Amino acid sequence: MILTQLFCDVDDFCQAFIPQWEKTLLDTGEKTRKKQRCLSPSEIITLIVHYHQSGYETFKWFYQRHLLKNLTKAFPRLPSYNRFIELLPDILLPLTAFMQTRCGKSKGIAFVDSTPLCVCKNIRIPRHKTFKHEAQRGKSSTGWFYGFKLHIIVDDCGEILSISITKGNVDDRKPVPKLAKNLIGKLFGDRGYISKKLTELLATDDVELITTIKKNMKPKVMAAFDALLLRKRSIIETINDQLKNIFQLEHSRHRSLTNYMINIVACLVAYSYQDKKPTLNLRRADLLPLL
Repeated sequence: MILTQLFCDVDDFCQAFIPQWEKTLLDTGEKTRKKQRCLSPSEIITLIVHYHQSGYETFKWFYQRHLLKNLTKAFPRLPSYNRFIELLPDILLPLTAFMQTRCGKSKGIAFVDSTPLCVCKNIRIPRHKTFKHEAQRGKSSTGWFYGFKLHIIVDDCGEILSISITKGNVDDRKPVPKLAKNLIGKLFGDRGYISKKLTELLATDDVELITTIKKNMKPKVMAAFDALLLRKRSIIETINDQLKNIFQLEHSRHRSLTNYMINIVACLVAYSYQDKKPTLNLRRADLLPLL
């Protein structure tokens, strides 16, 4: 039932999006042969997202041990594993656009955080070649890493509101103005987002940035409800943990930048279909007056 719902949602989106997208592509003037492929973009997106829902640690095992044995009736034209990997780059843009439709709408309370995406262990950095020109060294609360960062904003119900992927050495505060473009109300973050300039910039869009303070800073007065929500900021860390440990967001087996991005976006789509997301239960009738 989960797979059927996922395919219907993806297929409805692709039927509306892909024809409009193809009209915007530039014509090179060369005649190209358009051979019908064994799988449609909807089927490819469905399978790559379903992998992140399946619990398998590697996509190759998922494809060879599950798809080719258990889902051949639902997908009778499944190609070989190597051929399927060759088809993936074509669905990066439709998959990313589909993820945008899965993002929730701001309800007045949001939490922002970033999480490192390591592409290899630190000892292997000099030998790493796949992301040699893209990945950068960065530092998080757990130490140094080599790779990228996932910047994410979620609401109090665990819904993803906006996302951004940057190099590992990018300051956490840099993507925030773009991430918070469609937000309203309060945005809670840790001490890494302390910035007077950023606070004033977000205030022009009616977004109030509330952060924890550093040890050498003077205590500031804030409303009791804001202080309570600031203590509940760990909800976004729980989401990051689920993305990495349940939906296989981070691993070191990538062989191309395109497939790496597909893995990240498909992981976020899979999370958006999770039935029980981390939530603060603030939407109860007895708490609505406080909101």
